[in-house]
Amino acid sequence: MQELTHYIGGAHVKGTSGRFADVYNPATGEVQAKVPLANKAEMEQAVATAAKAQPAWAAVNPQRRARVMMKFVDLLHRDMDKLAEALSREHGKTLPDAKGDVIRGLEVVEFCIGAPHLLKGEFTDSAGPGIDMYSMKQPLGVTAGITPFNFPAMIPMWMCAPAIVCGNAFILKPSERDPSVPLMLAELLEEAGLPKGIMQVVNGDKEAVDAILYDPIIQSVGFVGSTPIAEYIYGTGCAQGKRVQCFGGAKNHMIIMPDADMDQAADALVGAGYGAAGERCMAISVAVPVGDDTADRLIEKLVPKIEALKVGPYTAGNDVDYGPVVTAAAKANIERLVESGIAQGAKLVVDGRNFKLQGYEDGFFVGPHLFDHVTKDMDIYKKEIFGPVLSTVRAKTYEEAIGLALDHEYGNGTAIFTRDGDTARDFAARINIGMVGVNVPIPVPLAYHTFGGWKKSMFGDLNQHGPDAFKFYTRTKTVTARWPSGTKEGGEFSIPVME
Repeated sequence: MQELTHYIGGAHVKGTSGRFADVYNPATGEVQAKVPLANKAEMEQAVATAAKAQPAWAAVNPQRRARVMMKFVDLLHRDMDKLAEALSREHGKTLPDAKGDVIRGLEVVEFCIGAPHLLKGEFTDSAGPGIDMYSMKQPLGVTAGITPFNFPAMIPMWMCAPAIVCGNAFILKPSERDPSVPLMLAELLEEAGLPKGIMQVVNGDKEAVDAILYDPIIQSVGFVGSTPIAEYIYGTGCAQGKRVQCFGGAKNHMIIMPDADMDQAADALVGAGYGAAGERCMAISVAVPVGDDTADRLIEKLVPKIEALKVGPYTAGNDVDYGPVVTAAAKANIERLVESGIAQGAKLVVDGRNFKLQGYEDGFFVGPHLFDHVTKDMDIYKKEIFGPVLSTVRAKTYEEAIGLALDHEYGNGTAIFTRDGDTARDFAARINIGMVGVNVPIPVPLAYHTFGGWKKSMFGDLNQHGPDAFKFYTRTKTVTARWPSGTKEGGEFSIPVME
């Protein structure tokens, strides 16, 4: 069995804690590797290495740091197939979806090539008599990121690329469920010219997370995961004086107005609800058709599309719609919530409970489920399922529909499908959710905008990637300078004479 490593000081380093976690192949249920779980001493070693390397990297001018990102992009394209295969093998995503994971991270790296412009400060000439004022954006020092299993390429790059190009060193604590791609990214960054010690990968569990939170050298922490852990990391990190951004859970609503193109809306819901087996923080998990006629037409369109979904391992070809969920525990949680929906009175229109895949009976596959007549007091509405389960909540009016999204504790993403511009503008203006789609089901902003939810989906005041990333990973220093003015006395070049 393969034993994975940490990546510290430019080298693969075996774990010394004696603790390991199993890395599964979700399609077969087999353990394919074990990953070391770092203790405090191992994390301190990585931090010390990063702290030693960081000052010299910060002294490199931004243009040269950006050239590392340019080369990194080339290498990501070169190794795209290798990265996608490793990602699919540990996560279970289809190969096209795995490549999308890498590409969405790559796009943020491309944005970071603009670091020389994004790191420019401001200057005021003659702010006072003989006084100039200017600002400098300087790196924080050693930074850290704690990333989730569902995007093992994209989210590490969302964090490490802006942190590094700003002149920081970066400690990545990836998910122990699919750690191979983060290790590969560290190797590629150094092949692109990044000095050893600037990008470190330390695998671990809560012990490693707490070592990050309480280490006085680490200046900032980024996190993506569940809301309870986001709250813990945000509160603990801020109490230790760190800059912290944490992104938590989601329950994303898609409102379907009576005038919507129903074929377009149904296609959007199937892709957004069941892609990646629903293991996306931007997945649409709640459909809100306005009016019973709209709901009936929508369900009629959805059922055959959902029943036709092809579920299977990534090795079965690119026509597979989605693969297994990441662990047996995740599968059991989804199944438990499905049973709660039935018990609490929702109508299970598409029943995926008896889904079996020949030859993969021990894999973590979950069939697609569609609920109708879901109400907001049910667990399947209140909780993030993170699986291939779509709930339909019927609303009588637009105001009732928008009220559902307004009142939910999560505020990551939302969408509305309509042909009416006035309705769409009203929805976008009034909704208290961070990312909004108009006839777009998964409104993930591109790399040059910022990504972030509201309410209990996000803790902190700066979003991921885009201009906010360069604010998060730098400190602004303002300098006020006065220089002596007037003509200075210089040398005498005439022959001195007696006066």
